[in-house]
Order: sequence, then structure tokens, then C-alpha cells
Amino acid sequence: MDQLGSRAPKKRSRALAVPVGLALTASLAFLPVVSASAAPLGTTADAAPASKADTSGPKLSYVANLNAYATMKAAKKAVERAGGTVVTAYEQIGVVVAHSQNPDFAKQLRAQRGLFVSVGATRTAPMTAARTTDEGATQQLSAADAAKAAAAAQEGQEPLEPNQWDLRTIKADKAHKINDGSRNVTVGIIDTGVDDTHPDLAPNFSKGQSANCVGGVADTTEGAWRPYADGSDHGTHVAGTIGAARNGIGVSGVAPGVKIAAIKVSEPGTSLFYTEAVVCGFMFAAEKGIEVTNNSYYVDPYLFNCKTDDGQKALVEAIGRATKYAERKGTLHIASAGNSDQDLAADSLVDDTSPNDTTPVPRTIDPKVCLDLPTQLPGVVTVSATGDKGLRSYYSSYGLGVVDVAAPGGDKWQVPDTPDANGRVLSTVPGGGYGYKQGTSMAAPHVAGVAALLKSAHPSATPSQLQAMLKAQSTKAACPTQIYNAAGTLVDATTCASKWGQTGYYGYGVIDALKAVK
Repeated sequence: MDQLGSRAPKKRSRALAVPVGLALTASLAFLPVVSASAAPLGTTADAAPASKADTSGPKLSYVANLNAYATMKAAKKAVERAGGTVVTAYEQIGVVVAHSQNPDFAKQLRAQRGLFVSVGATRTAPMTAARTTDEGATQQLSAADAAKAAAAAQEGQEPLEPNQWDLRTIKADKAHKINDGSRNVTVGIIDTGVDDTHPDLAPNFSKGQSANCVGGVADTTEGAWRPYADGSDHGTHVAGTIGAARNGIGVSGVAPGVKIAAIKVSEPGTSLFYTEAVVCGFMFAAEKGIEVTNNSYYVDPYLFNCKTDDGQKALVEAIGRATKYAERKGTLHIASAGNSDQDLAADSLVDDTSPNDTTPVPRTIDPKVCLDLPTQLPGVVTVSATGDKGLRSYYSSYGLGVVDVAAPGGDKWQVPDTPDANGRVLSTVPGGGYGYKQGTSMAAPHVAGVAALLKSAHPSATPSQLQAMLKAQSTKAACPTQIYNAAGTLVDATTCASKWGQTGYYGYGVIDALKAVK
């Protein structure tokens, strides 16, 4: 995650991956496909709510997860009887997205245990016509710093590459001399949208694999995947780190030869990431043959979704079904660990930001039971952030057995020897410009880029095999003696634990692009 510019920084967490539940396992393995009318990514319906249902409540969006033997036809009818309107139905995973103003909508559906495993509202605020994980506002690249970089560029470098300390940290510059990546590999950026008109992104952009999933239904009309006019530059910045082309214009991505696609899932105005949009994003990626997804956000409105809560566990299950379905279709998911500077392997953590779309209610949670989505789901690669000096970034969350790998996310206190002397990560921003961000949102796309290089070199590798290679090829990093805190002071690194060949700060180590292409 990168530090958030549009709202308070999200305290994104990565806890130990745990099973979503026996019911999910059963539904994923044996869910029958019984309705021939469903489109590959779900069906839409405009059935009017049942006349006897209560409609006195606010209009909310819900996910309803079918049990292993329920039919989609019966589930849709139950939704309508309870005063709901079906928005999308994913028969592949047994998930229905619906809208309703019935205050007891979820309760009434949960009572039908022959049909539903779990049902929950995806938001606590009424619908109107999520948050990312960057740390602080974007710092624009000045003309003077651009000129300094161009003057320092050596033969074979992009004009702004002298400022890209992050590429050299993971040996991406050396990897590019061997292999830039394959055009047969696409990284899907599930985020706030991508400006595909940017000159560094246009050469590698795949329109046919891009969409706007806000609301839960994929919109593939021209430009739907771009950021809102009042929206965030987050997705465009992430895209540049992954796949900016080597074209002599600006920066280079970690995998400048692969394709990139945009799957917009953030709401207009608020940039909130709701469950129905994120489920759509993963399903769209799966059906469009996207090999890697980058997820630098957490699913709103809960920082942690507790499986002991009837509503929140439905969100865990719906997104878990979607990620596992995409994984079975060949998609590897990369996600950021969060910027809360918390030990995600702790016995308990304080969540004082949820729900973030209405009034937060402080609570103490067990991160093994209450999950940060999608980062704590099985099969998702969790990424912590480092700075130019190789130290864990001051904001990055960590946790032994939680973090899988580390990557450059930037740290303003770890100042590199570059023309701009800026410890943040430089990448593309909308309108053809360039800017600096820092956060685990910036770390995850470095890993997504390396994963794309691995997939290019090993086209038949499965997501689990790619994840194993990422870990095995990482550069081991021991616990440091000191790290910078938020004030820029070096303090003892007493919170770093090590065991099983891993550390809580870096997981299996810092990813290595050169090993990926060799």
C-alpha cells in the first residue's frame, strides 16, 4: 500500500493466511452450475422487490454466498422475495450481489440455510451515485529534477531512470538486458483506474483486458477503466512501476515488455473499494486470462473482517471464492501489507478505523480470525516495504509468517544517491506526468512485475509455483539492528523476529528481478 492521499492512511494488515472455511471449500469444489442463462461474469436482473418486503431502510449492497447444493434460480427468487434486486450472479463461485432497502434483508436470507452459507452488507453507508495504501500525498516531479536525471542518464537508460533507485535495488536494470518480459503475460491492476493515454503506459496497455467494475458489473466501454476526473492517481502510479515501456520517454517499469490492464474498483468521490467491485475485479481478471493481479488497497469499509460476525464473514467468503476461482484459472495475486507499522503476527491488534464509510467503532481484534482483505486470504502474496538503505520502511506493517516477501516501497528518511535525492518511488501519474509516492502500495507492484518476469520465463508455471519461485529467489535479509521511525530517528529494531529462514520485516527476503529472468 502506498500512503493515502485522498483520505487518512489505511492501516493495511497482513496476517497468517487461513482457510476461509469448510463451506467455502465445498462450494468451490462442488458448486453445481444449474442455470444456463448466466453470462461468464455473472448475470444482471431487474426484478422488482417483493411488494410485502420492508423498504424503510437505506439502500445497501449485499453479497449472498450460496451453499454447495443450492441452485442460482432458487437463490435469486429468495433475494427478490426478501425485497432485493439482483445486480449480478456469479454462478462459477455461487455468489449473488444484490441491492435492498429492507433492514432485515440479510437476516431473512441467512435464515434460509438450505440456500445460503452467509449474507452480509458490503457497506454501512447508504449507496450514492477504498482506500489505497500509499503513505502521504503525491509529490510531483519538478522540471529541474527531470532535467538533472536526464543529464545523468547513461546509454540504455530511460531519461528519468537515474532517479529510479528502486529498480537497481531489485536488479531490474540488469534483468532488462536479458529479458523485458513477454507480451503473452498481462498484469491486471485492480485499483483506482489507469490513464492508458500516458506515453509510458500506452505501448503496453491492453484495452481488451480492462474494465470498470464499480457497482459489481464489468463495464468495458472505451475509457471506463480510467481514473475519475476527481479521482486518484494511485492506479496510474502503480501501473508505471509494473509496466512502463522502455521507449526513451520517461521511466521504466520492472517488466517493461509485458502487458498491463486496468480494472477500476474504487467508488467515485470517495475512492472506497467495496466488496461487490473487488469480486467483479477478480472474476474479470480470471475470465480475461490475466496472469497476475496487483492489489494495493484493502476492501472497505472494514480494515479487518471478523469471521465471528455474520455480515463480515460473508465479505470474507465472497472475496475468498473469487480469488480462489481466479487462482484456479491461472492468476497469481499480489497485495500490500499495509502502512500501520503494526506486527501482524501479534495476538491482538487495535482497529480504530472501521467502518470507514460511517462512524468508526474502536475494537480489539485477533488478526488470525479478523482478516484484512484481500491480503490475508490463502494464496495471496503479502508484501512489506523497504527503502533505499534496505531497511524496513518506517510505516510498513510486518509480521513473522505473515509477510511473504519485501520490495522497495520508498522511505523519505532513507535518502538515495540519485540526482533528485528522493527516497520515495518515482512513477507515472495521469496527464503524462511523473510523481513520487511511498507506501506498501508501491512495494506490491515491484513484486507483481517480478512475478510477470517469472511467468514470462516459465509460461506453464502455476500461481503456487510462481509464488514459490518468488520466495526461493528472493535475497535473504536478516533483521537489522536499527530502523527509522516516523520522525526520522534511528531506533533499535527490537520488533523484528526471525525463524524458519524468514524474518518478520522481510519474509523470505527482498525480491530479485535478475534471478527471475535467469
